[in-house]
Amino acid sequence: MTKVVYNAPNAAGHFGAFGGKFIPETLIKNAADLEREYLKAKEDPEFHASLDLLLRDYVGRATPLYRAARLSEKLGGASIWLKREDLCHTGAHKINNALGQVLLAKRMGKKRIIAETGAGQHGVATATVCALFDLECIVYMGEEDIRRQAPNVARMKLLGATVQPVSSGTRTLKDATSEAIRDWMNNPEETFYIVGSVIGMHPYPMMVRDFQSVIGKETRRQSMEQIGRLPEVVVACVGGGSNAMGMFYDFIPDSNEVELIGVEAAGEGLEGKHAASLSRGELGVLHGAMMKLLQDEYGQVQEAHSISAGLDYPGVGPEHCYLQRKGIATYTSATDREAIEALDMLAKTEGIICALESAHAMHYAITRAPMMPRETNIVVSLSGRGDKDMGTIMQELKLL
Repeated sequence: MTKVVYNAPNAAGHFGAFGGKFIPETLIKNAADLEREYLKAKEDPEFHASLDLLLRDYVGRATPLYRAARLSEKLGGASIWLKREDLCHTGAHKINNALGQVLLAKRMGKKRIIAETGAGQHGVATATVCALFDLECIVYMGEEDIRRQAPNVARMKLLGATVQPVSSGTRTLKDATSEAIRDWMNNPEETFYIVGSVIGMHPYPMMVRDFQSVIGKETRRQSMEQIGRLPEVVVACVGGGSNAMGMFYDFIPDSNEVELIGVEAAGEGLEGKHAASLSRGELGVLHGAMMKLLQDEYGQVQEAHSISAGLDYPGVGPEHCYLQRKGIATYTSATDREAIEALDMLAKTEGIICALESAHAMHYAITRAPMMPRETNIVVSLSGRGDKDMGTIMQELKLL
């Protein structure tokens, strides 16, 4: 079939109508310096060699592409394959991007690192790389997420990071990101902001995508080696969207034959509390970029809801908005209850307890597989492990 021609973003950081740099004057120089340094690093073989070595020897890449045989047999239909990002050091895909950005920070001579986090996985990854490179680390985290993700808060502190509680707004990821940006505005010279997802001002959506594209590169190669061809369907959960964008990117040229499916958090249902920006959002600006947002009739950003802290964000990466508008990827959603049920089924059939975020993608695969022929294949980005979510899981499944 004809390959899809894809070249985004443009030089101004726009993915069609989305993306860009909607930022205060105090950050213009920072964003320009970051973009310039990243574009140089992107062409530097030594930078890539350093990152590749860390990804291999420190993170444990390549992560396996694993056929969930018992689950597939139970469901009938397509084989379900899991890209095991949960086996990365720190327990999720976030470490791929954190390592890339900390190497940039070192190139730029920055010694103070800040980050935002929701589920805590990006915060843990940032704290980890700062410990590795002996850098000061401040992680902004909403008080509600601190309550939900206590094990990750403890991990960050053990790694030497300062966890800065955020009490404003909904006390979740949106507000933590806003506070991190304020910090960067107040300390522009000495601070490097490691953004955890494909959100924010240019060049972050492009840069995070590139660092996470290792997921899709490996999956594509492993599919050819283990399946003998590309899978029919590739699925990933979408909050800000970094694991999905990392998985999708290398499959975009083949999206005429490989379905790319992003699964948002439908929360309590799309008519109630949810975090499905691509399904129900409208065009707006948040954290420096044009994207689809949950907002009211006056343009005020609405509260997002998901059982998974990592999907609890009222916007989404601008490149996902572009892929949706161009028809390159399709986006659907799963409710809190559907995610819990999928997590439970995966645990009981494969002995794998995935993160609540990843469970949203698992729900789609579990629902879709029985409707497909046996010779077909679905690949799921299993973006993280569920250790951090055990409190919520125990409560929802009444395990105690």
